Amino acid sequence: MADRPPYEIARETLKQLATRRLAPTPDNYLAIYDEIAGSRSFQPFPDAQLSSIQRVLPAQTPGQKRLLTQFERAIATKDWSALQSVLVGYANLGLNPVAATPVVSEPAAVHILPADFAEALARLIDNTLPALGEDDARVHDMATQLITFLREPDPPLSTVQLMLSNFTYRLSFATEDQAAIRASLLQLLHMIFENIAVLSVDDRWLRGQAESLMAASTPPLTLRRLDDVQLRLKDVIFKQTEAKARAAEAQEQMKDMLATFIERLAQMTASSTTYHETMERCADLIGKASSLQEIAPVLAEVMSATRAMALDTKLTHTELQDLRDRTDAKHAEVARLQQELERASTQARHDPLTGTLNRKGLDEAMEREIARSRRLGSPLCLALLDIDNFKSINDRLGHTVGDAALVHLAQVTREVMRPQDLLARYGGEEFVLLLPDTNVESGVAAMTRLQRELTTRFFLQGSEKILITFSAGVAQLHDSETSMDALQRADKSMYLAKRSGKNRVMAA
Repeated sequence: MADRPPYEIARETLKQLATRRLAPTPDNYLAIYDEIAGSRSFQPFPDAQLSSIQRVLPAQTPGQKRLLTQFERAIATKDWSALQSVLVGYANLGLNPVAATPVVSEPAAVHILPADFAEALARLIDNTLPALGEDDARVHDMATQLITFLREPDPPLSTVQLMLSNFTYRLSFATEDQAAIRASLLQLLHMIFENIAVLSVDDRWLRGQAESLMAASTPPLTLRRLDDVQLRLKDVIFKQTEAKARAAEAQEQMKDMLATFIERLAQMTASSTTYHETMERCADLIGKASSLQEIAPVLAEVMSATRAMALDTKLTHTELQDLRDRTDAKHAEVARLQQELERASTQARHDPLTGTLNRKGLDEAMEREIARSRRLGSPLCLALLDIDNFKSINDRLGHTVGDAALVHLAQVTREVMRPQDLLARYGGEEFVLLLPDTNVESGVAAMTRLQRELTTRFFLQGSEKILITFSAGVAQLHDSETSMDALQRADKSMYLAKRSGKNRVMAA
Protein backbone atom coordinates (compact mmCIF):
# COMPACT_ATOMS: atom_id res chain seq x y z
CA MET A 1 0.00 0.00 0.00
CA ALA A 2 3.00 2.25 0.41
CA ASP A 3 3.29 2.48 -3.40
CA ARG A 4 -0.20 3.92 -3.90
CA PRO A 5 -0.40 7.52 -5.16
CA PRO A 6 -0.84 10.11 -2.41
CA TYR A 7 -4.23 11.25 -3.74
CA GLU A 8 -5.62 7.71 -3.42
CA ILE A 9 -4.31 7.45 0.14
CA ALA A 10 -5.91 10.80 0.96
CA ARG A 11 -9.27 9.69 -0.52
CA GLU A 12 -9.16 6.45 1.47
CA THR A 13 -8.25 8.38 4.61
CA LEU A 14 -11.36 10.53 4.31
CA LYS A 15 -13.52 7.44 3.82
CA GLN A 16 -12.08 5.82 6.93
CA LEU A 17 -12.71 8.96 8.97
CA ALA A 18 -16.38 8.80 7.96
CA THR A 19 -16.64 5.00 8.44
CA ARG A 20 -15.08 5.10 11.90
CA ARG A 21 -17.05 8.22 12.81
CA LEU A 22 -13.93 10.10 13.91
CA ALA A 23 -13.71 13.86 14.15
CA PRO A 24 -11.80 15.28 11.12
CA THR A 25 -8.97 16.72 13.22
CA PRO A 26 -5.41 17.01 11.89
CA ASP A 27 -4.18 14.39 14.37
CA ASN A 28 -6.90 11.83 13.39
CA TYR A 29 -6.33 12.45 9.71
CA LEU A 30 -2.54 12.05 10.08
CA ALA A 31 -2.86 8.82 12.10
CA ILE A 32 -5.18 7.13 9.53
CA TYR A 33 -3.09 8.42 6.61
CA ASP A 34 0.06 6.87 8.12
CA GLU A 35 -1.86 3.62 8.77
CA ILE A 36 -3.01 3.35 5.15
CA ALA A 37 0.35 4.48 3.67
CA GLY A 38 2.32 2.15 5.91
CA SER A 39 4.83 4.90 6.80
CA ARG A 40 5.29 7.63 9.36
CA SER A 41 4.67 11.21 8.20
CA PHE A 42 7.08 14.03 8.86
CA GLN A 43 6.27 15.68 12.16
CA PRO A 44 6.05 19.51 12.02
CA PHE A 45 8.53 21.55 14.01
CA PRO A 46 6.90 22.51 17.37
CA ASP A 47 7.44 26.27 17.08
CA ALA A 48 4.62 27.26 19.43
CA GLN A 49 5.58 24.82 22.18
CA LEU A 50 9.25 25.78 22.04
CA SER A 51 8.38 29.49 22.04
CA SER A 52 6.37 28.91 25.24
CA ILE A 53 9.46 27.28 26.79
CA GLN A 54 11.61 30.19 25.62
CA ARG A 55 9.46 32.72 27.48
CA VAL A 56 10.16 31.08 30.85
CA LEU A 57 13.89 30.43 30.40
CA PRO A 58 16.14 32.53 32.68
CA ALA A 59 18.09 35.44 31.17
CA GLN A 60 19.76 37.19 34.11
CA THR A 61 23.45 36.56 33.34
CA PRO A 62 25.35 37.34 30.11
CA GLY A 63 25.69 33.61 29.48
CA GLN A 64 21.96 32.99 29.88
CA LYS A 65 21.15 35.93 27.60
CA ARG A 66 23.44 34.55 24.92
CA LEU A 67 21.85 31.10 25.21
CA LEU A 68 18.36 32.57 25.05
CA THR A 69 19.26 34.41 21.83
CA GLN A 70 20.60 31.19 20.33
CA PHE A 71 17.45 29.34 21.45
CA GLU A 72 15.28 31.90 19.65
CA ARG A 73 17.43 31.63 16.52
CA ALA A 74 17.23 27.81 16.57
CA ILE A 75 13.41 28.02 16.69
CA ALA A 76 13.34 30.48 13.81
CA THR A 77 15.59 28.24 11.66
CA LYS A 78 13.97 24.97 12.89
CA ASP A 79 17.42 23.64 13.76
CA TRP A 80 17.27 20.64 16.11
CA SER A 81 21.07 20.46 16.36
CA ALA A 82 21.28 24.06 17.53
CA LEU A 83 18.51 23.41 20.08
CA GLN A 84 20.50 20.51 21.43
CA SER A 85 23.61 22.68 21.85
CA VAL A 86 21.61 25.38 23.65
CA LEU A 87 20.08 22.88 26.09
CA VAL A 88 23.51 21.41 26.81
CA GLY A 89 24.77 24.96 27.35
CA TYR A 90 22.05 25.63 29.93
CA ALA A 91 22.98 22.38 31.66
CA ASN A 92 26.65 23.36 31.74
CA LEU A 93 25.79 26.73 33.27
CA GLY A 94 23.65 25.20 35.96
CA LEU A 95 25.69 22.15 37.04
CA ASN A 96 28.94 21.86 38.96
CA PRO A 97 31.90 20.45 37.05
CA VAL A 98 31.86 16.66 37.05
CA ALA A 99 34.23 14.06 35.83
CA ALA A 100 34.00 12.93 32.25
CA THR A 101 31.33 10.32 31.70
CA PRO A 102 32.92 6.86 31.39
CA VAL A 103 32.78 5.53 27.90
CA VAL A 104 30.76 2.37 27.53
CA SER A 105 31.38 -0.24 24.91
CA GLU A 106 30.24 1.06 21.55
CA PRO A 107 28.65 -1.07 18.86
CA ALA A 108 30.85 -2.04 15.96
CA ALA A 109 29.21 0.55 13.71
CA VAL A 110 30.33 3.50 15.89
CA HIS A 111 33.20 5.55 14.39
CA ILE A 112 36.33 5.71 16.53
CA LEU A 113 38.58 8.76 16.52
CA PRO A 114 42.14 7.80 15.44
CA ALA A 115 44.69 7.99 18.24
CA ASP A 116 47.02 10.44 16.47
CA PHE A 117 44.12 12.74 15.59
CA ALA A 118 42.78 12.58 19.16
CA GLU A 119 46.22 13.55 20.49
CA ALA A 120 46.42 16.46 18.04
CA LEU A 121 43.02 17.64 19.21
CA ALA A 122 44.11 17.37 22.84
CA ARG A 123 47.16 19.54 22.08
CA LEU A 124 44.84 22.05 20.43
CA ILE A 125 42.87 22.37 23.67
CA ASP A 126 46.13 22.82 25.60
CA ASN A 127 47.10 25.67 23.25
CA THR A 128 43.66 27.24 23.68
CA LEU A 129 43.77 27.53 27.47
CA PRO A 130 46.40 30.35 27.72
CA ALA A 131 44.13 32.60 25.61
CA LEU A 132 41.23 32.26 28.05
CA GLY A 133 42.73 33.72 31.22
CA GLU A 134 41.72 32.49 34.65
CA ASP A 135 38.31 34.15 35.00
CA ASP A 136 36.16 31.30 33.68
CA ALA A 137 36.79 28.17 35.76
CA ARG A 138 34.05 26.26 33.96
CA VAL A 139 35.74 26.46 30.58
CA HIS A 140 38.97 25.13 32.11
CA ASP A 141 37.05 22.22 33.62
CA MET A 142 35.43 21.45 30.28
CA ALA A 143 38.85 21.60 28.59
CA THR A 144 40.33 19.21 31.16
CA GLN A 145 37.45 16.77 30.71
CA LEU A 146 37.79 16.92 26.93
CA ILE A 147 41.57 16.40 27.01
CA THR A 148 41.20 13.47 29.40
CA PHE A 149 38.53 11.89 27.22
CA LEU A 150 40.56 12.36 24.04
CA ARG A 151 43.52 10.55 25.59
CA GLU A 152 41.47 7.54 26.58
CA PRO A 153 41.67 4.49 24.29
CA ASP A 154 39.39 4.57 21.23
CA PRO A 155 37.25 7.67 21.94
CA PRO A 156 34.02 7.52 19.88
CA LEU A 157 33.66 10.27 17.29
CA SER A 158 30.05 11.10 18.19
CA THR A 159 30.90 11.78 21.84
CA VAL A 160 33.95 13.84 20.89
CA GLN A 161 31.81 15.83 18.48
CA LEU A 162 29.26 16.69 21.17
CA MET A 163 31.87 17.56 23.82
CA LEU A 164 33.87 19.63 21.34
CA SER A 165 30.76 21.50 20.20
CA ASN A 166 29.93 22.43 23.82
CA PHE A 167 33.51 23.45 24.50
CA THR A 168 33.83 25.66 21.41
CA TYR A 169 30.56 27.35 22.33
CA ARG A 170 31.93 28.17 25.76
CA LEU A 171 35.19 29.22 24.14
CA SER A 172 33.37 31.93 22.19
CA PHE A 173 32.98 33.87 25.46
CA ALA A 174 36.73 34.54 25.33
CA THR A 175 36.19 36.82 22.33
CA GLU A 176 34.24 39.19 24.57
CA ASP A 177 37.45 39.80 26.52
CA GLN A 178 39.21 40.71 23.30
CA ALA A 179 36.50 43.24 22.50
CA ALA A 180 36.96 44.79 25.97
CA ILE A 181 40.72 45.03 25.44
CA ARG A 182 40.20 46.78 22.11
CA ALA A 183 37.76 49.23 23.71
CA SER A 184 40.33 50.05 26.40
CA LEU A 185 42.98 50.62 23.77
CA LEU A 186 40.72 53.05 21.92
CA GLN A 187 39.89 54.89 25.14
CA LEU A 188 43.57 55.34 25.98
CA LEU A 189 44.31 56.39 22.41
CA HIS A 190 41.63 59.10 22.57
CA MET A 191 43.03 60.26 25.92
CA ILE A 192 46.42 60.87 24.33
CA PHE A 193 44.89 62.63 21.32
CA GLU A 194 42.96 64.87 23.70
CA ASN A 195 46.20 65.73 25.50
CA ILE A 196 47.79 66.67 22.17
CA ALA A 197 44.80 68.89 21.37
CA VAL A 198 45.12 70.61 24.76
CA LEU A 199 48.81 71.21 24.22
CA SER A 200 48.17 72.67 20.78
CA VAL A 201 45.52 75.24 21.72
CA ASP A 202 47.83 77.97 20.36
CA ASP A 203 48.72 76.06 17.19
CA ARG A 204 46.00 76.02 14.53
CA TRP A 205 47.58 73.32 12.35
CA LEU A 206 48.42 71.01 15.21
CA ARG A 207 44.99 71.28 16.83
CA GLY A 208 43.31 70.51 13.52
CA GLN A 209 45.51 67.44 13.09
CA ALA A 210 44.68 66.24 16.60
CA GLU A 211 40.95 66.58 15.93
CA SER A 212 41.39 64.63 12.68
CA LEU A 213 43.20 61.89 14.58
CA MET A 214 40.34 61.61 17.08
CA ALA A 215 37.84 61.30 14.23
CA ALA A 216 39.98 58.75 12.38
CA SER A 217 40.35 56.52 15.45
CA THR A 218 36.60 56.28 16.04
CA PRO A 219 35.10 52.80 15.40
CA PRO A 220 34.50 50.99 13.13
CA LEU A 221 38.23 50.65 12.45
CA THR A 222 40.03 49.21 9.44
CA LEU A 223 43.70 48.64 8.81
CA ARG A 224 43.64 51.36 6.14
CA ARG A 225 42.23 53.88 8.62
CA LEU A 226 44.83 52.85 11.20
CA ASP A 227 47.60 53.37 8.63
CA ASP A 228 46.21 56.84 7.99
CA VAL A 229 46.15 57.53 11.75
CA GLN A 230 49.75 56.42 12.03
CA LEU A 231 50.89 58.69 9.17
CA ARG A 232 49.01 61.68 10.60
CA LEU A 233 50.38 60.93 14.05
CA LYS A 234 53.97 61.03 12.83
CA ASP A 235 53.37 64.51 11.41
CA VAL A 236 51.70 65.64 14.64
CA ILE A 237 54.51 64.40 16.84
CA PHE A 238 57.18 65.99 14.65
CA LYS A 239 55.35 69.33 14.61
CA GLN A 240 54.70 69.23 18.35
CA THR A 241 58.31 68.40 19.20
CA GLU A 242 59.55 71.21 16.96
CA ALA A 243 57.11 73.82 18.32
CA LYS A 244 57.16 72.88 22.02
CA ALA A 245 60.79 72.52 23.04
CA ARG A 246 60.03 72.53 26.76
CA ALA A 247 57.60 69.56 26.34
CA ALA A 248 60.01 67.47 24.25
CA GLU A 249 60.58 64.74 26.81
CA ALA A 250 56.87 64.18 27.51
CA GLN A 251 56.02 64.20 23.83
CA GLU A 252 58.73 61.67 22.97
CA GLN A 253 57.33 59.25 25.51
CA MET A 254 53.85 59.80 24.09
CA LYS A 255 55.24 58.97 20.67
CA ASP A 256 56.47 55.59 21.91
CA MET A 257 53.17 54.86 23.62
CA LEU A 258 51.13 55.86 20.58
CA ALA A 259 53.27 53.73 18.27
CA THR A 260 52.67 50.75 20.55
CA PHE A 261 48.96 51.53 20.78
CA ILE A 262 48.57 51.69 17.01
CA GLU A 263 50.56 48.51 16.47
CA ARG A 264 48.56 46.60 19.06
CA LEU A 265 45.29 48.14 17.89
CA ALA A 266 45.96 47.11 14.31
CA GLN A 267 46.74 43.56 15.43
CA MET A 268 43.71 43.40 17.73
CA THR A 269 41.41 44.77 15.03
CA ALA A 270 42.48 42.04 12.64
CA SER A 271 43.04 39.12 15.01
CA SER A 272 40.04 39.66 17.30
CA THR A 273 37.59 39.99 14.42
CA THR A 274 39.09 37.04 12.54
CA TYR A 275 39.23 34.87 15.66
CA HIS A 276 35.62 35.63 16.61
CA GLU A 277 34.37 34.80 13.13
CA THR A 278 36.54 31.67 12.92
CA MET A 279 35.32 30.30 16.25
CA GLU A 280 31.65 30.82 15.42
CA ARG A 281 32.00 29.35 11.95
CA CYS A 282 34.04 26.35 13.14
CA ALA A 283 31.67 25.66 16.02
CA ASP A 284 28.79 25.57 13.56
CA LEU A 285 30.70 23.30 11.16
CA ILE A 286 31.73 20.92 13.93
CA GLY A 287 28.18 20.75 15.22
CA LYS A 288 26.94 19.74 11.79
CA ALA A 289 29.81 17.40 10.85
CA SER A 290 28.90 13.80 10.19
CA SER A 291 32.30 12.29 9.35
CA LEU A 292 35.97 12.57 10.21
CA GLN A 293 36.76 13.94 6.76
CA GLU A 294 34.52 16.94 7.45
CA ILE A 295 35.84 17.75 10.91
CA ALA A 296 39.60 17.41 10.27
CA PRO A 297 40.19 20.62 8.24
CA VAL A 298 38.00 22.59 10.62
CA LEU A 299 40.05 21.54 13.63
CA ALA A 300 43.27 22.44 11.83
CA GLU A 301 41.93 25.95 11.25
CA VAL A 302 40.80 26.29 14.88
CA MET A 303 44.22 25.15 16.14
CA SER A 304 46.07 27.75 14.05
CA ALA A 305 43.74 30.62 15.03
CA THR A 306 43.80 29.74 18.74
CA ARG A 307 47.57 29.49 18.97
CA ALA A 308 47.94 32.96 17.48
CA MET A 309 45.24 34.37 19.77
CA ALA A 310 46.85 32.85 22.88
CA LEU A 311 50.20 34.51 22.21
CA ASP A 312 48.65 37.84 21.24
CA THR A 313 46.35 38.04 24.28
CA LYS A 314 49.12 37.41 26.79
CA LEU A 315 51.28 40.14 25.26
CA THR A 316 48.40 42.60 25.02
CA HIS A 317 47.38 42.25 28.68
CA THR A 318 50.92 43.01 29.85
CA GLU A 319 51.40 45.98 27.55
CA LEU A 320 47.98 47.42 28.33
CA GLN A 321 48.66 47.61 32.07
CA ASP A 322 52.06 49.21 31.52
CA LEU A 323 50.62 51.76 29.10
CA ARG A 324 47.85 52.69 31.56
CA ASP A 325 50.42 53.53 34.24
CA ARG A 326 52.59 55.53 31.87
CA THR A 327 49.62 57.43 30.44
CA ASP A 328 48.38 58.49 33.89
CA ALA A 329 51.82 59.81 34.79
CA LYS A 330 52.13 61.70 31.51
CA HIS A 331 48.64 63.15 31.89
CA ALA A 332 49.69 64.99 35.06
CA GLU A 333 52.93 66.18 33.50
CA VAL A 334 51.19 67.42 30.37
CA ALA A 335 48.72 69.43 32.48
CA ARG A 336 51.62 71.23 34.16
CA LEU A 337 53.37 71.92 30.85
CA GLN A 338 50.14 73.22 29.35
CA GLN A 339 49.86 75.91 31.99
CA GLU A 340 53.35 77.12 31.15
CA LEU A 341 52.65 77.00 27.42
CA GLU A 342 49.44 79.00 27.88
CA ARG A 343 51.27 81.74 29.78
CA ALA A 344 53.97 81.90 27.12
CA SER A 345 51.53 82.02 24.21
CA THR A 346 49.03 84.56 25.62
CA GLN A 347 51.09 87.56 24.60
CA ALA A 348 51.52 86.28 21.03
CA ARG A 349 47.75 85.85 20.53
CA HIS A 350 46.30 88.90 22.31
CA ASP A 351 46.27 92.61 21.74
CA PRO A 352 48.29 94.23 24.58
CA LEU A 353 46.08 97.35 24.73
CA THR A 354 42.54 95.91 24.83
CA GLY A 355 43.25 92.34 25.94
CA THR A 356 41.24 91.05 22.98
CA LEU A 357 42.56 88.59 20.40
CA ASN A 358 44.94 89.99 17.83
CA ARG A 359 45.01 89.06 14.12
CA LYS A 360 46.94 85.84 14.78
CA GLY A 361 44.61 84.84 17.59
CA LEU A 362 41.62 85.73 15.41
CA ASP A 363 42.85 83.53 12.55
CA GLU A 364 43.25 80.56 14.89
CA ALA A 365 39.88 81.15 16.55
CA MET A 366 38.11 81.43 13.20
CA GLU A 367 39.63 78.20 11.89
CA ARG A 368 38.65 76.42 15.08
CA GLU A 369 35.08 77.76 15.11
CA ILE A 370 34.59 77.10 11.38
CA ALA A 371 35.72 73.50 11.82
CA ARG A 372 33.36 73.09 14.78
CA SER A 373 30.46 74.71 12.91
CA ARG A 374 30.83 72.42 9.92
CA ARG A 375 31.35 69.34 12.05
CA LEU A 376 28.17 70.00 14.06
CA GLY A 377 26.16 71.63 11.28
CA SER A 378 25.58 74.75 13.42
CA PRO A 379 25.50 78.36 12.12
CA LEU A 380 28.40 80.78 12.65
CA CYS A 381 28.30 84.58 12.27
CA LEU A 382 31.09 87.14 11.89
CA ALA A 383 30.51 90.77 12.84
CA LEU A 384 32.93 93.49 11.75
CA LEU A 385 32.44 96.75 13.66
CA ASP A 386 34.17 100.10 13.35
CA ILE A 387 33.97 102.93 15.93
CA ASP A 388 32.18 105.96 14.51
CA ASN A 389 34.12 109.28 14.31
CA PHE A 390 37.18 107.73 15.97
CA LYS A 391 39.59 110.05 14.10
CA SER A 392 37.89 113.12 15.55
CA ILE A 393 38.29 111.70 19.06
CA ASN A 394 42.01 111.23 18.45
CA ASP A 395 42.43 114.64 16.87
CA ARG A 396 40.42 116.54 19.52
CA LEU A 397 41.39 114.67 22.71
CA GLY A 398 44.61 112.90 21.81
CA HIS A 399 45.71 109.34 21.17
CA THR A 400 45.72 108.44 24.86
CA VAL A 401 42.01 109.15 25.07
CA GLY A 402 41.50 107.28 21.81
CA ASP A 403 43.24 104.23 23.31
CA ALA A 404 41.05 104.50 26.42
CA ALA A 405 37.97 104.57 24.15
CA LEU A 406 39.09 101.31 22.52
CA VAL A 407 39.54 99.72 25.96
CA HIS A 408 36.07 100.98 26.98
CA LEU A 409 34.45 99.40 23.93
CA ALA A 410 36.24 96.07 24.51
CA GLN A 411 35.23 96.02 28.18
CA VAL A 412 31.55 96.74 27.51
CA THR A 413 31.48 94.14 24.72
CA ARG A 414 32.91 91.41 26.98
CA GLU A 415 30.34 92.23 29.66
CA VAL A 416 27.36 92.27 27.31
CA MET A 417 28.08 89.42 24.91
CA ARG A 418 27.94 85.70 25.67
CA PRO A 419 30.97 83.88 27.13
CA GLN A 420 31.39 81.86 23.92
CA ASP A 421 31.46 84.99 21.72
CA LEU A 422 35.05 85.94 20.82
CA LEU A 423 36.22 89.56 20.36
CA ALA A 424 39.34 90.43 18.36
CA ARG A 425 40.99 93.72 17.41
CA TYR A 426 41.19 93.61 13.63
CA GLY A 427 43.20 96.80 13.22
CA GLY A 428 43.03 100.39 14.42
CA GLU A 429 39.47 101.03 15.59
CA GLU A 430 38.04 97.91 13.89
CA PHE A 431 36.96 94.83 15.85
CA VAL A 432 35.64 91.41 14.84
CA LEU A 433 33.15 89.40 16.86
CA LEU A 434 32.80 85.63 16.33
CA LEU A 435 29.27 84.48 17.22
CA PRO A 436 29.02 80.64 17.38
CA ASP A 437 25.65 78.92 17.01
CA THR A 438 24.16 82.16 15.66
CA ASN A 439 22.36 82.82 12.37
CA VAL A 440 22.45 86.18 10.62
CA GLU A 441 19.16 87.44 12.08
CA SER A 442 20.26 86.66 15.65
CA GLY A 443 23.68 88.18 14.90
CA VAL A 444 22.14 91.48 13.82
CA ALA A 445 19.94 91.50 16.95
CA ALA A 446 22.97 90.82 19.19
CA MET A 447 24.96 93.71 17.69
CA THR A 448 21.96 96.02 18.01
CA ARG A 449 21.71 95.17 21.74
CA LEU A 450 25.40 95.98 22.12
CA GLN A 451 24.84 99.37 20.47
CA ARG A 452 22.00 100.15 22.88
CA GLU A 453 24.13 99.14 25.86
CA LEU A 454 26.96 101.44 24.74
CA THR A 455 24.55 104.41 24.70
CA THR A 456 23.82 103.84 28.42
CA ARG A 457 27.53 103.68 29.37
CA PHE A 458 29.20 106.98 28.58
CA PHE A 459 32.93 107.05 28.25
CA LEU A 460 34.22 109.66 30.73
CA GLN A 461 37.19 111.90 29.95
CA GLY A 462 37.58 114.13 32.94
CA SER A 463 34.20 115.82 33.29
CA GLU A 464 33.28 115.24 29.66
CA LYS A 465 30.90 112.40 28.73
CA ILE A 466 31.77 110.91 25.37
CA LEU A 467 29.26 108.68 23.58
CA ILE A 468 30.94 105.79 21.77
CA THR A 469 29.02 104.32 18.82
CA PHE A 470 29.94 101.92 16.05
CA SER A 471 28.75 100.74 12.66
CA ALA A 472 28.74 96.98 11.98
CA GLY A 473 28.27 94.46 9.21
CA VAL A 474 27.14 90.89 10.03
CA ALA A 475 27.75 87.88 7.75
CA GLN A 476 26.78 84.27 8.30
CA LEU A 477 29.40 81.83 7.07
CA HIS A 478 28.30 79.84 4.04
CA ASP A 479 29.09 76.15 3.61
CA SER A 480 31.71 76.58 0.91
CA GLU A 481 33.31 79.95 1.73
CA THR A 482 36.41 80.79 3.71
CA SER A 483 36.66 83.08 6.73
CA MET A 484 38.20 85.79 4.53
CA ASP A 485 35.24 85.64 2.14
CA ALA A 486 32.82 86.10 5.04
CA LEU A 487 34.88 88.98 6.46
CA GLN A 488 34.87 90.74 3.09
CA ARG A 489 31.08 90.50 2.95
CA ALA A 490 30.82 91.82 6.52
CA ASP A 491 33.23 94.66 5.63
CA LYS A 492 31.04 95.76 2.69
CA SER A 493 27.94 95.75 4.92
CA MET A 494 29.79 97.74 7.58
CA TYR A 495 30.71 100.48 5.09
CA LEU A 496 27.12 100.48 3.85
CA ALA A 497 26.01 101.05 7.47
CA LYS A 498 28.40 104.02 7.77
CA ARG A 499 27.15 105.56 4.53
CA SER A 500 23.58 105.09 5.78
CA GLY A 501 24.12 107.35 8.79
CA LYS A 502 26.43 105.43 11.18
CA ASN A 503 25.51 103.72 14.44
CA ARG A 504 23.75 101.03 12.38
CA VAL A 505 23.99 97.28 11.84
CA MET A 506 23.62 95.84 8.35
CA ALA A 507 23.39 92.16 7.33
CA ALA A 508 25.55 90.88 4.49
